[in-house]
Amino acid sequence: MYDFDQLTDRRNTGSLKWDVAEHELPMWVADMDFETAPEIIKALQERVAHGVFGYTIVTDDWYDAYISWWERRHHITFERDSLIFCTGIVPAISSAVRKLTTVGENVLIQTPVYNIFFNSIRNNGRNILESPLVYDGKEYKIDFEDLESKLSNPQTTMLLLCNPHNPVGKIWDRETLAKIGELCAKHHVLVLSDEIHCDLTDPGYEYVPFASVSETCKNNSVTCIAPTKTFGIPGLQTAAVMVPNPVIRHKLNRGLNTDEVAEPNAFAIAGAVAAFSQGEAWLEELRVYLADNKQFVRDFCAEHIPMVKVVASHATYLLWLDCSAITENATELKEEIQRISGLVLTEGEEYGACGRKFMRLNTACPRERLKQGMLCLKKSIEAILRNH
Repeated sequence: MYDFDQLTDRRNTGSLKWDVAEHELPMWVADMDFETAPEIIKALQERVAHGVFGYTIVTDDWYDAYISWWERRHHITFERDSLIFCTGIVPAISSAVRKLTTVGENVLIQTPVYNIFFNSIRNNGRNILESPLVYDGKEYKIDFEDLESKLSNPQTTMLLLCNPHNPVGKIWDRETLAKIGELCAKHHVLVLSDEIHCDLTDPGYEYVPFASVSETCKNNSVTCIAPTKTFGIPGLQTAAVMVPNPVIRHKLNRGLNTDEVAEPNAFAIAGAVAAFSQGEAWLEELRVYLADNKQFVRDFCAEHIPMVKVVASHATYLLWLDCSAITENATELKEEIQRISGLVLTEGEEYGACGRKFMRLNTACPRERLKQGMLCLKKSIEAILRNH
């Protein structure tokens, strides 16, 4: 029904992703190359046709759209009062760090993890404390002994959780999340859960909202959610935080308002409502297409460049490439690939020192473009191996 093979030209549109040289092919930042759901486009066109773009409030149908979506798809009931609009998940994370922790305290992250987490901590005068995930050559797990040791430090006051986990594509199961929640509560550490990738799971796989796991998790957490990653609309600047605990909610609400990131632009509400109330059929087809794209990359690497190992993943449209058989320094490898073929990936060290031998690949594009990217990768790797 929906055409994900359409090659929409994004050059010269002010696109961050496509702000590259003419010969380069960007597969780096987590931004899809698909046009968003026609239902969302129609809702935005209707909003434009009205012609007046004044100050905008958060409407009842915005709350209803979020509540209905998470009940239906993720089996958790949000109280209306627990939801607060914000302009994006990154602004919400930075606000939460500023309002709910103190300068000089530790904010714990599980690396390799979304690179902007580092900025939100460091830029606000807090200390980054890493509890690296354990990689066994196939997948990632949590080292709970190390995690508890670092949570028990009195200076550690917040855990930034990535659920599902970017860049490794891991869906944390209920038991794992429960254990994280219990340890954080035991050591008086607040959980800030970034769940922006929650809808982008492989068909047959579901994510578990952190707040749904237990009363302990629910009452000691802030959950960041949005339609933007799911529907390819980050430019609309529309998101929400879900905070069940009224004391934490009051503080964060004040923080978001102080930082002036709690008011919607003229399209943020209409876009979100259309996404959650009319975008489900589009998303279901997208999930199948993305799963097929990821499988194409796995098959291509296995056949043509077996020295590049694709880490197993069931969430996000990002793939974490283990390049340890080729290099000790994937930053240099990424730069060589870009020079040889024009393919732009993200070096793994962006996500923490433990990502030094990895690269991240974005598969959210039409299959023809993905095939082109993989041929570029093959050409580059072969040239690099010949020269070394």
